[in-house]
Amino acid sequence: MTPPRITFLGGVREIGGNKLLIEDGPDRVLFDFGPSFSPRYDEFFVNYLAPRMSVSPVKDLLEFGLIPRVPGLFSREALTHSDLPHQAPDVHAVFVSHAHIDHAGYLPLIDPEIPVHVNEGTRTLLQAIEGSRGTKYGEHPWKILADRKPVKVGNLEIVPHPVDHSVPWASGFLIHTREGTIAYTGDYRAHGPRQKLTRDFVAASGEAEPAALVIEGTRAGPDPRKNFDEAGVRAGVDEVLAAADGVALVSYYPRDVDRILTMYEAARAAGRTFVVSLKTAHLLTRIHDLWPGGHLPRPGTTPDLLVYRRPKLRFDNWEKPFLDAAVDSEYVRAHGRELLLSLDLVHFAELIDLRPPAGTPFIHSMSEPFSEDDLDDRVLHNWLDHFDLRFHQLHASGHCSEAELRSTVEAVGSATVFPVHTEHPEAFAKFGATSRPPELGEPYAIGTERRRGER
Repeated sequence: MTPPRITFLGGVREIGGNKLLIEDGPDRVLFDFGPSFSPRYDEFFVNYLAPRMSVSPVKDLLEFGLIPRVPGLFSREALTHSDLPHQAPDVHAVFVSHAHIDHAGYLPLIDPEIPVHVNEGTRTLLQAIEGSRGTKYGEHPWKILADRKPVKVGNLEIVPHPVDHSVPWASGFLIHTREGTIAYTGDYRAHGPRQKLTRDFVAASGEAEPAALVIEGTRAGPDPRKNFDEAGVRAGVDEVLAAADGVALVSYYPRDVDRILTMYEAARAAGRTFVVSLKTAHLLTRIHDLWPGGHLPRPGTTPDLLVYRRPKLRFDNWEKPFLDAAVDSEYVRAHGRELLLSLDLVHFAELIDLRPPAGTPFIHSMSEPFSEDDLDDRVLHNWLDHFDLRFHQLHASGHCSEAELRSTVEAVGSATVFPVHTEHPEAFAKFGATSRPPELGEPYAIGTERRRGER
């Protein structure tokens, strides 16, 4: 029988877009399935020139190799007008590590008969995104994972482990095959509020003596950023708010719940009310009951929390529960010194109505190298300069620093390390591991190689 193997269908020498196909005999399982933030996309599509999704969801992406050509994966509808014929599902399960678009964004293209495995928190986040953004993740047999509880798919046994990341309920996986174990980190960090989860997963990975470690390396190689943790962000925000005479503004990644908590607690400590967007209000309401200990602010019940209402001709149903108690730009102008206002970058036009005083602090707290919600840096600073706002950069990354990556590699001790989700896989060679930067679409056999240091 052919030995178990892993094929990298995305995340190769690029940020995001992890797509790992693991096969053991007849059993085929896919881990993560979303678009990358690769410059290659921009070589063909930009602004007004976009893939013709309404004509065929995958045809244009297949043309330029922006989505893998995998028979037995896509739905009949997704393959409309494409040159890849539909066939009965030949991938037996999909496991999603977390709710970021580059890991889950292509789920609606998958055949609806293929089960999708996620934990309860990630499923709730995906449902919240569907409700507030109009994004659809497709009709699938959704299977809810329990932390550290194994799931069998034929010869494969998959064990999900919680890890820390900038979106809650992220998972890494131990995948046990007939010829050895694969440890897959998903996206993770070792400096966040739940860093113990990451340490526990790394320890469990080492105990499993994996034949292969598939590790994300977003920050491997050149990385000029400071390695703030959440406490460091909080200290910086406290300092900014202490010096602010009027309203203070902040922008953060919209599903970074740890950052929302940091801003809420900093606002309260400064005697201010935190004002969030309708989207954040919807998110907090949907996930409140799942949050450990219930210590999560919720609009309408939590003190010092308000919702900002942008002027719109029509509000969606998910927005309506928050409108009666929401505040507008006139309220913010009148009560600015009492407020910390969350302002998404895509809603910067609100500054025209808000008219913040010159010198108003703007805290930029979403500087991941790639994010589907970031605006061009030049445009951002044009707005800040126009309104004479004072820029403050305060952010804790959702990804491991190079030192943390090295620590993971050393602690796991895998025979082979496959760096993904990175533009600098060669950086792992200096960690003392047998690093194999994978090639796109190339299958790699999983054998019984000895762990490093064994004879």
